[in-house]
Amino acid sequence: MTKPHLYLVDGSGYIFRAYHKLPPLTSPSGTPVGAVYGFTTMLLKLRQDVTDAEDPTHMAVILDAARTSFRNEIYANYKAHRPEPPEDLVPQFSLVRDAVRAMSLPCIEMHGFEADDIIATYVTQARRRGWDVTIVSSDKDLMQLVDADVEMLDTMNNRRLGVEAVYDKFGVGPDKVIEVQALMGDSVDNVPGVPGIGPKTASQLINDYGDLESLLSRATEIKQNKRRENLIEFADQARVSKQLVTLKHDVPVPETLDDFALNDIAADPLISFLETHGFKSLKAKWASDLGVDAAAEEASTPTQTDYYCITDMAELKTWIAQADDRGMLSVDTETTGLDTMAAELVGISLSIEAGEACYIPLAHVGSDGAGLALGDDRPQQLPMDDVLAALKPLLEDHSVMKIGQNLKYDMLILARYGINLAPIDDTMLMSYALDSGRGGHGMDELAGRHLGLQTTPFSDVAGKGKAQVTFDKVPLDKATHYAAEDADITLRLYQHLKPRLPLEGLSSVYHMLEKPLVPVIAQMERHGIKVDRAMLSRLSGEFAQRMAGLEAEIEELAGEPFNIGSPKQLGAILFDKLDLEPKPKKTKTGAYSTGADILETLAAESGHSLPKLVLEWRQLSKLKSTYTDALQEQINTETGRVHTSYSLAATTTGRLSSNEPNLQNIPIRTEEGRRIREAFIAEPGNVLIAADYSQIELRLLAHIAEIPELKTAFENGEDIHATTASAIFDVPIADMTGEIRRRAKAINFGIIYGISAYGLSRQLDIPRADAKAFIDTYFQRFPGIRRYMDDTIAACKETGYVETLFKRRAHIKGINDKNPNMRGFSERAAINAPIQGTAADIIRRAMIRMPEALNAEGLNDVRMLLQVHDELVFEAPQSMAQDASTVIKQVMESACTPYLSLSVPLIVDAGIAQTWGQAH
Repeated sequence: MTKPHLYLVDGSGYIFRAYHKLPPLTSPSGTPVGAVYGFTTMLLKLRQDVTDAEDPTHMAVILDAARTSFRNEIYANYKAHRPEPPEDLVPQFSLVRDAVRAMSLPCIEMHGFEADDIIATYVTQARRRGWDVTIVSSDKDLMQLVDADVEMLDTMNNRRLGVEAVYDKFGVGPDKVIEVQALMGDSVDNVPGVPGIGPKTASQLINDYGDLESLLSRATEIKQNKRRENLIEFADQARVSKQLVTLKHDVPVPETLDDFALNDIAADPLISFLETHGFKSLKAKWASDLGVDAAAEEASTPTQTDYYCITDMAELKTWIAQADDRGMLSVDTETTGLDTMAAELVGISLSIEAGEACYIPLAHVGSDGAGLALGDDRPQQLPMDDVLAALKPLLEDHSVMKIGQNLKYDMLILARYGINLAPIDDTMLMSYALDSGRGGHGMDELAGRHLGLQTTPFSDVAGKGKAQVTFDKVPLDKATHYAAEDADITLRLYQHLKPRLPLEGLSSVYHMLEKPLVPVIAQMERHGIKVDRAMLSRLSGEFAQRMAGLEAEIEELAGEPFNIGSPKQLGAILFDKLDLEPKPKKTKTGAYSTGADILETLAAESGHSLPKLVLEWRQLSKLKSTYTDALQEQINTETGRVHTSYSLAATTTGRLSSNEPNLQNIPIRTEEGRRIREAFIAEPGNVLIAADYSQIELRLLAHIAEIPELKTAFENGEDIHATTASAIFDVPIADMTGEIRRRAKAINFGIIYGISAYGLSRQLDIPRADAKAFIDTYFQRFPGIRRYMDDTIAACKETGYVETLFKRRAHIKGINDKNPNMRGFSERAAINAPIQGTAADIIRRAMIRMPEALNAEGLNDVRMLLQVHDELVFEAPQSMAQDASTVIKQVMESACTPYLSLSVPLIVDAGIAQTWGQAH
């Protein structure tokens, strides 16, 4: 009779291998299933391979039930260094168990014991019966179980491991493995071992002394001083380590070996499982192998919707239980406004199944149907405190994925009500990672583009213009449909967009650059920054006086009073009355264009003073209205600070944009702009830290275009503009004048943005022919730049997009346009996007890593407040400022690690002061 052959599969090892080997995937319901797919594929292949090659009689999959075991009672820090599993892996653990059972295999796990202990117990039982055993794993901890009848199978390398392989690995036989492990320890599992003793020394000592106890009792005989001292001092630590690495052989397992008899796969459970989770290729293969008809209806968009208004706590708890069981849900909040620091929560909508959603009203007031509040005539709704208390565990549960559209907003709103929304997946950011440059990323636009659906406009439920009401005054029937639809559509977008990420190679962009930035930015927005109201008021008054003086000068030059802010009236003065040249074409309305570029050209070429004065007046007017006046009104009454909002998906290149107020457009090269920055101040006892990347885009250009001269200059810390000037103008650095350096600086920065000879001539106030000669010389001296530009444009024309060094894509519209002006604009955008986009990616990585880095150094009170292009602004207690500045610089300068290896150093300049202006 053939000897029984038992296969014990280390399922936990399979799970993590599958997770790290394969890109993220989602099921039709939107649940993460990448690890499940890999696990299922590997286990089915194993079962098929071993069945074809030999005759296994029994098989079981062994899993870890929890992160702690009896070993934590022996040594509290056992496995303490292991990070929590990735958030998108947690919901997949239960699905893996379903996968095992769908393959007609037993799935064994026990709380308090690790999978290795369970495997050891079944190996011991099988030995007693005289069975052969194959442990499917590459885990070195299981090598202590190997003997003549017990082998290991490393499926990753398709290698069977017997006694000889154990000798190769540890330098001892399987019976001595635990002795060696006790000495050398294990940094991964935090097994302490004996300091200074590695694998080679440990095996030598055990071979010499026989076992751990013999070695420790004779430690005084060791000749090497430090080794002898460590063996004596850490003897008890070695004994504890031996307990930790020794597998238990007597776990009280409930299933017997006979329960593991290998039977044929039952077709229905497997095919149903594969279909449910969207594993189409596996389903097709196994349906064929099992003789099942593979034809199945494709999932389709629901033809009807079921939206519910929840006003009963039992009904709400049912939804919560279903979401908890599903491991994911779509969530959206409805509020009284868009200001996250002032808006009040009105209701919450949830969806866990496409076409089905609910709305939970919380703070609606009565309405007569026309949007008029009726005092205390409130519609029926659950108490807000009760609802939030019931939802809080679900919304904070890290095993349940929360899906949303622009979830930063919802996170900020819910945080004010004591709920920390996590973990998250954001459909807006998925769209941004996939389709940056192809269109907008708002829910309404995405629903039309991807689902062919037109969503309900806000104006349909809340009215328009002056008649528009806040959402708390919207009747519940309209509010329910509108809010539930948001959650439902978001879930459908998630199901559409999430699978595209791995298929299009953009999972890393989303998971590395987009999603982890959301809570960081949300925290920055909550912090806000303090401004000096009195100083802003003084500046407003000063700007008003200067504007009045400019108005008088302008009207005197014009010969009559007119509205300077009216483009039509200004155009008539400039081009009809004063007849200045060059004269632009008229717009469709019959008025002349008077944009900044037109006025700058007039100022340079007409010889008349009026255009320049108008430009000065416009600049002061913009600074006054946008900053010195507006900032005073934007100070939050509760915090006393200004809270800007960052748009995470507004630019093609990955740069963040700041709104309400826009703090990224404060000019830094003008005296007025610098004075406005002086109004941004630290709280008493604190200081501001401004950390700015030095010439990061030029450094990236030197790396990407492979310019040896520029790379050497950056590596040596030289003045890059002087170096460039010396190269293109053939002037020794010792003889460099400020004017020559200024010209080189203009070319250096202009090249990144595809500057033309015309543009450079205007900027430097030189003839166009001279500007063209400068640019030609630049490209001759640095041919790599021209090569980079040509190659980038050619690649973009072929694919329609360019990539940053982090593989972020920027789709460039018009790159093949027949209109030369449009095409030229797109080509310049294509040249700039990889450089500006990589710089944006780098500062994103720095921001994502910053909170953890500061906290690790005990700098918990240091707050990141602002991100402005290549600069980060922090507020810190004065006592922590120097230490914080050091950490900030380190994080920013190493932001590429370990993803990129740049051939030029990143340098960060950091200043510390009471105001932003002084710190910059």
